[in-house]
Amino acid sequence: MSELETVSKVLAESVIASTARSSEKSLKELESQDGFGLTLLHVVASTNLPISTRLAGALFFKNFIRRKWVDENGNHLLSENSIELIKKEIVPLMISLPNNLQSQIGEAISLIADSDFPGRWPGLLHDLVIRLNPNDMVLNKGVLIVAHSIFKRWRPLFRSDELFLEIKMVLDVFTGPFLDLLKTVDQQIDANAGNEAQLNILFDVLLVLIKLYYDFNCQDIPEFFEDNVNIGMTILHKYLNYKNPLLNDADDPEHVTVLIKVKSCIQEVVQLYTTRYEDIFGPMINNFIEITWQLLISLSGEPKYDILVSKSLGFLTAVTRNPKYFEIFNSPESMDRVTDQIILPNVTLRESDEELFEDDPIEYIRRDIEGSDDDTRRKACTDFLKELKEKNEVLVTNTFLAHMKGFFEKYESNPAQFWKYKDLYVYLFSTLAISGSLSSSGVISTNPLLDIVDFFKQQIIPDLTNQSIPHIILRVDAIKFIYVFRNQLTKEQLIEIMPLLAKYLNAEEYVLYTYAAITIEKILTIRASISSPQLIFQKEDLAGSGEILLRNLIGLILKQGNSPEKLAENEFLMKASFRVLQTAETAILPIYPDMLNQLIGVVSVVSKNPSNPRFSHYTFEAIGVILNYTSVELLPPLIEMIIPVFLHILSEDIQEFIPYVLQTVAYLVEKSGVVIGTIRQLPAMILAPSVWELKGNVPAVTRLLKAFIKVDATLFPDLVPVLGVFQRLIASKAYEVHGFELLEDIMLTLSPELLKPYLKQIAVLLLQRLQSSKTERYVKKFIVFLSLITIKLGGDFTIQFIDEVQEGVFQPIWSNFVLEYAATIANILDRKIALVGLATMVNGSSLFTNKYGPLVAGTINVLVQILVSENIAHLNSELIDLDNTEEISTFGSSYSRLASIADKPLDPLPNIDHNVGLKKYVTGLVVGFVETHANVGAQLAEATQIALTQLLQS
Repeated sequence: MSELETVSKVLAESVIASTARSSEKSLKELESQDGFGLTLLHVVASTNLPISTRLAGALFFKNFIRRKWVDENGNHLLSENSIELIKKEIVPLMISLPNNLQSQIGEAISLIADSDFPGRWPGLLHDLVIRLNPNDMVLNKGVLIVAHSIFKRWRPLFRSDELFLEIKMVLDVFTGPFLDLLKTVDQQIDANAGNEAQLNILFDVLLVLIKLYYDFNCQDIPEFFEDNVNIGMTILHKYLNYKNPLLNDADDPEHVTVLIKVKSCIQEVVQLYTTRYEDIFGPMINNFIEITWQLLISLSGEPKYDILVSKSLGFLTAVTRNPKYFEIFNSPESMDRVTDQIILPNVTLRESDEELFEDDPIEYIRRDIEGSDDDTRRKACTDFLKELKEKNEVLVTNTFLAHMKGFFEKYESNPAQFWKYKDLYVYLFSTLAISGSLSSSGVISTNPLLDIVDFFKQQIIPDLTNQSIPHIILRVDAIKFIYVFRNQLTKEQLIEIMPLLAKYLNAEEYVLYTYAAITIEKILTIRASISSPQLIFQKEDLAGSGEILLRNLIGLILKQGNSPEKLAENEFLMKASFRVLQTAETAILPIYPDMLNQLIGVVSVVSKNPSNPRFSHYTFEAIGVILNYTSVELLPPLIEMIIPVFLHILSEDIQEFIPYVLQTVAYLVEKSGVVIGTIRQLPAMILAPSVWELKGNVPAVTRLLKAFIKVDATLFPDLVPVLGVFQRLIASKAYEVHGFELLEDIMLTLSPELLKPYLKQIAVLLLQRLQSSKTERYVKKFIVFLSLITIKLGGDFTIQFIDEVQEGVFQPIWSNFVLEYAATIANILDRKIALVGLATMVNGSSLFTNKYGPLVAGTINVLVQILVSENIAHLNSELIDLDNTEEISTFGSSYSRLASIADKPLDPLPNIDHNVGLKKYVTGLVVGFVETHANVGAQLAEATQIALTQLLQS
């Protein structure tokens, strides 16, 4: 069997659930063979293979490139031959592929370009441009899609000289052919107005051209586009207003046609120009406002227009931000027109919204919840309305209140028939009542013209408490109001609400019980004030209800079914479960074993096909809370419960869950202080190189290795593999911090006799990296490391450790790195360790004062400079807010830290606080030394002597 046949057979099996896991393992084994990437491309290109196999190949190729193209330092991992062959074949291949395969290979090209373009892929631009042909639009579409897959990565990047040089190089080659093709496509559209097939391919090309228009202008407006702004914008204006019945899919209200996509992309470009380049685009803005207004009025409520409506409203929102253009809306008559013609039609609940509520409730929730979907009409209208209100709060509020009064009267005349008017009434009030932005912590500021608490009592409580209600959506609206305005309600009011919300966890309606869970979770995160770490709900508040809440929430999760995908569908329920556990703490200790058993059961099922990263994350957070609040003596039976499932995850190489398992096991070892039972299998396993290859594993497996070393170093009778891990980490810019963490525990835990044969090589590795490819972070961590071993092992040890590499090398290292960078360390704990380490070196090392006397005064100067700098203790917040941590959206690509069992960094002096106590301690060491070494005092800078006197007085 040829290599192509072998790989295609395994890929075909990878899309079958029963063989997916074993096939993935086989592919991982095959990928180590030279030429595997090229074989994958040949599978994707093979038209005689099933499309499912080709798509699996495209997906695996994309992930293969992500993992195997370059290492964390940007060095190629594949052979030079493989790299060149892939680059040679990938562009012509992608051009010829169907759309669903193009998108995956396009992402792979973008990943390759990230590391290789332009420097290591110089021929790419020329290869693309020469393929453009005014007579072959199918070919042009493929070429442009490749170009867009490369250039779109500019959009989120920070401005830099390197980035602008790359963009300029592309523009010099691409803009002329780009504009020529744009004009050609425009002409051919006019010439083929009655040819549906030709129109579709022409608009496909136009769509990618407009995406490239955005790419080329996303960082700054190039001179070429500034010079040709009239040509470009005339064409964009033309197609924003373009109509052709051949491009309308009148029979399908869901299908987003290519014409709709083109208009949506035009609005994105126009919004960019309005926001960033108004000085150039200004004379044309009014024309675009007018056509956008007409467009919004003409579009129906069909779902296929949602993105276009959203992008059009985004443009109007950008216009409104500029006071000059806001004047268009700034009159009672204009505001009435905006309200009647644009806002109200697009925020009124539609039949398609009701269908989504019934047929796909989790999607309804994700669209409805704040910030989860920018392409909904309501979200876009909310942003537009907020911008209008910010410019003239009185006019906007009064205009809408007049309309709202009529809506409520209509609702009251016949609630069963006109219930949508109550939904609209609550929605508009909520939107008007919010001042500023709605963040994950809720509303901070409100509209002084509206009484939120009165509205809550008059309109919301009845919809929560009445037995019968015209439509269940009104009950959901009431719960969402509490969710939005939770900060405006008192704790007493929230305590009264909680049983009502808890009752709805027993409801049958998916959206209702999910919103109840979301709102309970958010209420439990309310703080006493914006800056306070203190939550208003404590464990005593849940002493009587925590168990019931948890059982209902877990019951709702298990109710979803036994398939991994369905069970993990609703992350909101699991997040609420985690939050209840976190708040209740030990108040529900008796149910911990049962809860843990159910959570481990969930992990066991979901591990068969992890599909929802956020659900998985909060499941492990919930497990972490239980382990955190369980006393050490009660841990053994819980460990026995979870370890078999964890070992299965590790043995099956379920990569999505491995970082969570490693963190949890590390915490168990740290907390229990012993390595019991089957956990003893892991030390040998985690030293395998393959465990360290996945980026998301590294912090977790480092933590576990450290835990084993601290608890039972005899698990590693041979230190060479452990030090090999340290060497691998310290050599990497991505993992250098973890290298220092591991080294600190090795140095401070293991006996000097055991370490003695390796100390010189450790120091050599540290100094080599310092000299060859240091980063600022590396230098700072190096200083902290030296300071830490100085505090714990003494200054003489530190000097001997460095000088063993080469006699006298300590002096330039201390002078050029430690003293040069110590004042730049901003992290609170690192700064504390550095300060105490430097002071200990001065006051506690005879070798330092005798052998390296010239360094003493300079060290004291630096110490005093840091001590007198302001805000020593306010450089880094230690408050962990789970809502504001990195978004958990994908598996494996990045590390997801479990906040419930987070490891605490080593503090060698926990009894010294980071501010007054630190200043007092370090000042005492310095002054004590200066008083006993008069000759040093005379060498200090005058500013240092004055500052020392002030420190003593304070």
